[in-house]
Amino acid sequence: MLHNDTHILLGMKKRGFATGKWNGYGGKLMKGETVDQAAVRELEEESGIVMKELNKRGILTFIMDGIDETWDCHVYAVNDFRGEAVETEEMRPQWFKLDEIPFHLMWTDDKLWLPMLLAGKKFKGTFRFKDNDAMLEHELNEVSEL
Repeated sequence: MLHNDTHILLGMKKRGFATGKWNGYGGKLMKGETVDQAAVRELEEESGIVMKELNKRGILTFIMDGIDETWDCHVYAVNDFRGEAVETEEMRPQWFKLDEIPFHLMWTDDKLWLPMLLAGKKFKGTFRFKDNDAMLEHELNEVSEL
């Protein structure tokens, strides 16, 4: 999640899973790639921005009813970067004031963990969804280490 003291950069998902939602940048691991390497690559591919420093803040596990696979999402705070956000085939970028984050157009879990990230906290959580949208249950905790 790219942010500073007053704004956060989100991307409107233009295709595939989560189309039509504001989201942070990210994606899947490529063969032989570490989670940190994937975070750097995905941010650059989807936004044109290169992060200068990795600052992992969270690990979130997502469970979707009816799907056997779970997804682990590693969340990074990015304050030091170079480049300007550009629109790509995947995402349309927009900076939002921190008090105007469009939570109503995001995943329902974002309103729970994103304030923790913006406050500089580390966290771990598990979220269970039905029909890719309705959150059925969750557990979210601040942690000292990831």
